[in-house]
Amino acid sequence: MASSHCFENPPALEAASGGGVVVDDFGGQKTYITGSAGSKAAVVLISDAFGFEAPKLRKIADKVASSGYFVVVPDFLHGDPYDPSNPNNPGMWMQAHNPKKGFEEAKPVIAALKEKGVSSVGAAGYCWGGIVAVELAKAHEIQAAVVLHPGPITVDDIKEVKCPISILGAENDHLSPPELIKQFEQVLSANSGVAHFVKIFPGVAHGWSVRYNDDDEDAVKSAEEALGDTIDWFNKNLK
Repeated sequence: MASSHCFENPPALEAASGGGVVVDDFGGQKTYITGSAGSKAAVVLISDAFGFEAPKLRKIADKVASSGYFVVVPDFLHGDPYDPSNPNNPGMWMQAHNPKKGFEEAKPVIAALKEKGVSSVGAAGYCWGGIVAVELAKAHEIQAAVVLHPGPITVDDIKEVKCPISILGAENDHLSPPELIKQFEQVLSANSGVAHFVKIFPGVAHGWSVRYNDDDEDAVKSAEEALGDTIDWFNKNLK
């Protein structure tokens, strides 16, 4: 089950936000694209419940791209991000958007990246998208993964991870509390074949890295730190 934290602080969605472009079909998905088309390393960013039009997510995509990556942000929610005004949500929304479907839809996106000459692919997922990223990491689909304030993933999921993975958690998170994040770290530490980086950010709550308040200096600093850690992880494992 998702937590109410997954749906707090909804962003104002803007279809035209970001410095990149939106294409109607990249690997079968409407996709925001940014960065150098000639890069041999690509990153797939996978949104939380609020979808690929979230301005802060696109800002993150642009910043990852500025580090030399070709970045794609597919619309795995198919124009149906979480709507806080719908009284039937979150239950019906979650039923309609199974992350396992997102995982299956990510495979053709990765195939399209490789067709254009990309040799290494990373995935970073936020909450809902973190589940998709872990599924990709379990399936030999990517070369590195970053999961930020994870959605409902389990210790058993982490045991199956097959590529370098970074897990960034929040101190105040009912869905993926520090105790669970530490269990993930223990599992990864026992698996010498999988490089890992695990960090719990103090004083922040679920969603902090992509749904922070611009007027909160500490929140902005924590989000920037998480982005820095994300880029560092890809720099170590994709280049």
